[in-house]
Amino acid sequence: MKLKSQINHVIENAFSKAGIPHKAMSVSEATKAEFGDYQFNGAMALSKKLGKNPREIANDIINHLDVTGLLSKVEIAGPGFINIWLNPLFVASECQLAVESERLNIAQRENPSKVVVDYSGPNMAKQMHVGHLRSTIIGDTLANLLHFLGDEVTRQNHIGDWGTQFGMLIAYLEMKDEDGSVSLKNLEIFYKDAKAEFDANPKFADKAREYVVKIQSGDAHCLTLWQKFIDISLGHCEEVYHKLNVNLSRKDVRAESFYNDDLSHVVSDLEKAGLLTQSQGAKCVFLEGDEIPVIIQKGDGGYLYATTDLAALRFRAKNLEADRICYVVDARQAGHFKQVFKVAKNAHFVDEKVKLEHIAFGTMMDKGGKPFKTRDGGTIKLIDLLDEAVNKAKDTINNKEQYTQEEIDALAKIIGIGAVKYADLSINRESNYIFNWDKMLSFEGNTSLYMQYAYARIQSIFRKYNAPINGKIIIGDALEHHLAVMLLRFEDMLNRTAIDASPNQLSTYLYELATLFMRFYEQNPILKEGINITEETKESRLALANLTAKTIKQGLDILGIEVVDKL
Repeated sequence: MKLKSQINHVIENAFSKAGIPHKAMSVSEATKAEFGDYQFNGAMALSKKLGKNPREIANDIINHLDVTGLLSKVEIAGPGFINIWLNPLFVASECQLAVESERLNIAQRENPSKVVVDYSGPNMAKQMHVGHLRSTIIGDTLANLLHFLGDEVTRQNHIGDWGTQFGMLIAYLEMKDEDGSVSLKNLEIFYKDAKAEFDANPKFADKAREYVVKIQSGDAHCLTLWQKFIDISLGHCEEVYHKLNVNLSRKDVRAESFYNDDLSHVVSDLEKAGLLTQSQGAKCVFLEGDEIPVIIQKGDGGYLYATTDLAALRFRAKNLEADRICYVVDARQAGHFKQVFKVAKNAHFVDEKVKLEHIAFGTMMDKGGKPFKTRDGGTIKLIDLLDEAVNKAKDTINNKEQYTQEEIDALAKIIGIGAVKYADLSINRESNYIFNWDKMLSFEGNTSLYMQYAYARIQSIFRKYNAPINGKIIIGDALEHHLAVMLLRFEDMLNRTAIDASPNQLSTYLYELATLFMRFYEQNPILKEGINITEETKESRLALANLTAKTIKQGLDILGIEVVDKL
């Protein structure tokens, strides 16, 4: 449920009844339990405008506040803050609706947006490396979240499959063997060998350049070899996506070649709009305030990334009818996207109301604070990193004798992959972060393993109870109230996370929820021997535990992380 909007509505009614002019203002979560559940600080902002003491304004608001149903108590604190307590009966009723709902009583948007999320973007000439991890999992989380909230989401995997290197690769593929399966088994070696041949053999280099022209002109033989190379390359990517539990498939790929026929139209349409300027033989767009122009077409007639990106933006805005277009690309591309977005709007390729966003992220670093590399300075393959995570995760599994080898392998995959993803998604995406195996595979702190353990612990309670959980939720004490309110904040937090495109807000919420439940579990016994509680209280606490487990599971599912019933 959207808890904040309900409280805001009550406060806005009080403003109207008191005759106080106001703009839309929002409550915030209270920082400490003694300050209530929420706080409203709007009286402070109105003090100067109305020429009144903020406590006087706050008092006017309280005197006209309807505290029946939603609220139980309000009070003025400090210079004019209003502390707000929610009615325990209301809280219990809303939690009951949530635990009985498949979607935790979270409604899908009444007016959904059409959103395009561009992420992952692997190279076709090489295997995916650790540099592709952040784009892939941040983008997938954002797409999962927007889909859950009801938006119409189109995932786009923009791959570079067009250019000089493909002439070289195809010529080398043809030279080595027609099938290509042996040569392409290791794409890194294949690419290096092709490049070495290109540099050492002028005849081969000429042939490679001829093949580029043939590909672009639609030569059937070259296109067949080109497609073989792309298919094998994408096969490697799909293996990584499957291991990462990422929802990208072949149908989401929309490569550079898709936009090739539109590039000349991009140039001509920019010329018609009077935006192009000739500079040293190249066709450029000069933007106000930028010294460096956006090069659209080189002097030799070649196109650049900006040209393809403009064609893609136009396609997504016009053909896919997107209201919001998100590019999950590392922070170093900020200048590029700022310019391309501005050109797209100036040329009316994209309507002014369409929201264009560069979802920037920082770099994965090693313990020394340097970009994550192999010991010899090479790039770490993503598949190797994930395999290592699974192997290390096996060491965290306790009481291995209670599992079969197949179960240990499955459990290690869930734990290991979850650890890698959560470590990334739990920090502010714009920050660089230190990759640390010990930290990410710890049962303590803000880790996926801690979250999976909390979920598994709740499942162990249910196994011990061994009966249907269908009791009514009753708020009995302050800790139960705090946990229940925390659970009701889930929808507000998801909506804020979607607006900010910041998965760490979700992971922070899940960590705080799991930590709070652990405290609740210790202080409010459910099935503890020697402790006598009423059946009504026991069933209520079981229901709260059930809602907590469902919330953790849903949150981790949005992050693309699985849960386990035993750990």
